[in-house]
Amino acid sequence: MKTRLTSVFSISGAGSMSKRIILTGFGFVIIFIVLFGFYWSSEPAVFSVQQKTAEKLALAGNEYVVGSTTTVALITVAKTLLNKPGGYLSNDVSPPGIYLDNIPSWEFGALVQVRDLARTFRESFSRSQSQSTEDPDLIISGPKFHFSNDSWLFPATESEYAEAIDRLDSYLARISDSANTDAQFYARADNLADWLLAVESRLGSLSQRLSASVRQQRVNTDAAAAQSTPVRSEVSVKTPWLQIDDIFYEARGATWALMHFLQAVEVDFKDVLQDKNAEASLSQIIRELESSQRSIFFPIILNGSGFGVFANHSLAMANYISRANAAIIDLRSLLSQG
Repeated sequence: MKTRLTSVFSISGAGSMSKRIILTGFGFVIIFIVLFGFYWSSEPAVFSVQQKTAEKLALAGNEYVVGSTTTVALITVAKTLLNKPGGYLSNDVSPPGIYLDNIPSWEFGALVQVRDLARTFRESFSRSQSQSTEDPDLIISGPKFHFSNDSWLFPATESEYAEAIDRLDSYLARISDSANTDAQFYARADNLADWLLAVESRLGSLSQRLSASVRQQRVNTDAAAAQSTPVRSEVSVKTPWLQIDDIFYEARGATWALMHFLQAVEVDFKDVLQDKNAEASLSQIIRELESSQRSIFFPIILNGSGFGVFANHSLAMANYISRANAAIIDLRSLLSQG
């Protein structure tokens, strides 16, 4: 009988030990995933577009040509989406990526800017006039960036964007080759104004969505035009609480990408900007966007009322974006002047 009891206690002890080992291992896995989640949630650092351009051209044995800085900025921003900590997260189906939402929102904001600039490359920057033939590399790269941003497989989003980047690399090599006259980048005032019109629209939308973090009664400006169906003259807008941080990080990603693109434009369109006396206007836009990238000294995005006790990060971001957007409108006006 004593032997039997000893055997039972031994089995029970071994079972408890196994459970402790399993639970301990499971705990370590959870801690590991959480730590990786924190690391993957860090936003990419700002980079120097001129330094990146010099490095890339030196590696290929080429010298600077008009358009190379803007092309390298587009390539670098697109590569950052794929190669930052954790890689591309918007299509992740496993932890920690599956439960992270701030960085996927950041990715989408930057991706929209990449798509707009890639489309402008195809339609304007690479063509001397509307009847010109489209560049063969840009014909492919533009649509590839417009592929679904959350496809996990068959094909994966990363593979489509990687092919788009390869095509941009090919375009850069061709415009940097003095013996190749088929590929061109045209730094003209009208081309730049066309892209800035798209930027203006994007920033205006972001500013409105950020401002809606506080409930507002707004005059429905859409009612001023003839419409298919009648609408109210006033509307009440308020961003759902769970979407406030998503919109904020989407704006952070958009302004991060746009800041680098405008820094590149400052180099490639230098003669145009000087001719239009628009250098100061562009510098002010870049400064506002740089301010939007300041560090956030709080672990969550606060949503205080406009004049309340707590801060409202969305309203602060909306302020920088609105100021940048106003300066872009002024810049487009300067570019349109003869």
